[in-house]
Amino acid sequence: MTNFETIKPKQHFKILDGLRGVAAIAVVIYHFLEIAISDYSKNLFAHSFLAVDFFFCLSGFVIAYAYDDRIAKIGIVEFFKLRLIRLHPLVVLGSILGLIGYFVLPYGDIANRSISEVLLLFICSLLLIPLPIMKERYYNNFGLNAPAWSLFWEYIANIFYSIFLYRLSRKMILLLTCIAGIALVYVSYHAKGISGGWGGDTFWHGAARISYCFLAGMTVYRFKWIIPSKIGFLGLSLLLFPTFIYPFNQEFNFITEPLIVLFYFPFIIALGAGTETSKNTEKVCVFSGNISYPLYMTHYFAMWIFASYNQTYKFTGPTLYTVVFIGTLLLIGFAYLVMTYIDVPIRKYLTGKNKVQKA
Repeated sequence: MTNFETIKPKQHFKILDGLRGVAAIAVVIYHFLEIAISDYSKNLFAHSFLAVDFFFCLSGFVIAYAYDDRIAKIGIVEFFKLRLIRLHPLVVLGSILGLIGYFVLPYGDIANRSISEVLLLFICSLLLIPLPIMKERYYNNFGLNAPAWSLFWEYIANIFYSIFLYRLSRKMILLLTCIAGIALVYVSYHAKGISGGWGGDTFWHGAARISYCFLAGMTVYRFKWIIPSKIGFLGLSLLLFPTFIYPFNQEFNFITEPLIVLFYFPFIIALGAGTETSKNTEKVCVFSGNISYPLYMTHYFAMWIFASYNQTYKFTGPTLYTVVFIGTLLLIGFAYLVMTYIDVPIRKYLTGKNKVQKA
């Protein structure tokens, strides 16, 4: 382990950013395949939902690193302004895309839902208020933009962080992490895994996932568990990727999934924070990190459209994987356009307005 004081103040962990992109791409492929392949044991990316737990853990590390030493100075209100500026523009855009996608489904039946109900779903999506009422969408907490469920819990974690978590000693953070870990194991045992949190019937599973992962990320930072290495981005990607594609086994998921989340993801983050990118991979890491959040928050409208087509064409074999490959590339390109022409300009504008208000 290395002393955290030797790390340059507020440096950007480019490799961790790059890994976030790898995880986001794995999520997109997983969402394509789970629509076409109902048997998870035959899904090559059957465990890519664990990428969300990796996001949560990484968030705890990054938030603690970025704000532990300054949140008391800037205050809770300013902290939330900064977080809203960073996160919420794409929450809004994802909701808009979800609404558009709802009405353009090529084989969808929208006659059974009133305009007022759709409007309520849209408003709740904009405000990150869970509303699991869409039976045809498996009672997703956010029927118009399913991935928003994790942003809901991210906001909750940020609230707890700004109110009291940042004030706690590292020993207390470690204690809470252990308690949260026990809760996660409990959920995994009773639910036969930790894939819940996205739907109304497993809503509170999301609380267990964010509680442990966010606190674990904070723990890695607070205890300076940084592992110096020369493994690089490619090496870490090769270490992370198997956690998304290892075989789905209903009998053992309740053991393997929490083991990965409890121990392996914090280990990967400790490794990632302690290694540097090479000149050859730095641009890849920057690009991967930049498009990760836009990709995650804007891809799901395409999933419902894909699901609607799949009902008719029943994609299988090479055709399925060709569609998934091309679809993923198109969504990455779309995410890049969203980042360049929507997200970054809006965040720059809001950041400027915020600075003017403080002046």
